[in-house]
Amino acid sequence: MEAARRAVEAVWRIESARIVAALARYTGDFALAEDVAQEALAEALVSWPRDGTPDHPVAWLLATARRRAIDAFRRQSALDTRYAAMARQLGEGEMAAGSPGGGSEEPWDPDRIDDDILALLFVACHPVLSPEARVALTLRVVGGLTSEEIARAFLVPVPTIQARITRAKKTIAAAGVPFAVPPADQRRERLGAVLSVLYVIFTEGSTATSGDDLLRPDLAYEAIRLARVLAALQPDEPEAHGLLALCELTAARFPARTGPDGQAVLLEHQDRRRWDRSAITRGLAALGRASAIGRGLGPYGLQAAIAACHATAPSVAETDWERVVLLYEALGQVAPSPIVDLNRAVAVAMASGPAAALSLVDDLAVAGRLAGSHLLPTVRGELLARLGRDREARAEFELAARLCRNLREREVLLRKAAALVPPRA
Repeated sequence: MEAARRAVEAVWRIESARIVAALARYTGDFALAEDVAQEALAEALVSWPRDGTPDHPVAWLLATARRRAIDAFRRQSALDTRYAAMARQLGEGEMAAGSPGGGSEEPWDPDRIDDDILALLFVACHPVLSPEARVALTLRVVGGLTSEEIARAFLVPVPTIQARITRAKKTIAAAGVPFAVPPADQRRERLGAVLSVLYVIFTEGSTATSGDDLLRPDLAYEAIRLARVLAALQPDEPEAHGLLALCELTAARFPARTGPDGQAVLLEHQDRRRWDRSAITRGLAALGRASAIGRGLGPYGLQAAIAACHATAPSVAETDWERVVLLYEALGQVAPSPIVDLNRAVAVAMASGPAAALSLVDDLAVAGRLAGSHLLPTVRGELLARLGRDREARAEFELAARLCRNLREREVLLRKAAALVPPRA
């Protein structure tokens, strides 16, 4: 029974995007496709342990979901034209494929799979949805994660995730969003929303915004998997390869970023021998593909180039900090943000010394662009400590610890504060 359940979960995780995409094309209704796919999954969890895993599990799931879709159309409008057409398409051969030992032919057109999954990504990341809804829907329908898994990853209640997904499907239906890859003239603009969702998912996995763990590897690796799918489906888009490169190069450091007890290990203290060299190789290859397209690197490609400087350096001291500064300056031109400015200040500190960087950080503090974030006082504390201004540095680290929501990062900040001179009595 447990083996059958694991089989259901494995097939769903690997093939759910294809199943939902094929059903959405088949029914012309994205919300219905996702619903009946979930119903088929629920039915499999009951029948496979009882009757045995079918010879062709994907065909079983798809045929079952198609029958559920027909039932839904029947309930909506007895024997209307659409139902009759769908029923005729669903011949006895496809019905047989839905039972153990049925036919072996996959019930979709293999030539359409890539376009179907690409359409699924664009629908799940449609601009009519809120950013939070895009993330939840992408993880659900493209990543194959359950509501419970998504809720656990983002530390929110399961009903909240379920409500987001339900509202997202209703919004897509109300807006009349077609299940289709956008026309070429709209695709590049819409691609930004897809990339942004995958970036948010990966970023949360690589450094959790809250909770007891520094990393959420399952979430990060799911984002990498989806980024690989997108890069394969959009081989002529440099930013698709740039995002994949950024994710691979960042994830390469995961094995060295935490100690045995889960404590955070800072970059300068990481054992680089533990870095995943295969991930670095894949990341550099993806960055090379982004560059070879010839349209220049965008925001994700530039961040990947910065990550490559770290990934290929023997140590922090031997990192090409001058190049890192230049890359951050370029990134600040194409995607300006206070976080980019703060990271550029860190690179300036490494390349030219802490005094030059402190004036940049102070400008950010005066502007109030990172108010409420623990990142600015963290960097300011580092710079002040390097300048020998220990009391001020301790105050900054203590402020950063109060603002930080991640336990492991907070522990690092408190250790830094404790290592400096105590305040006067």
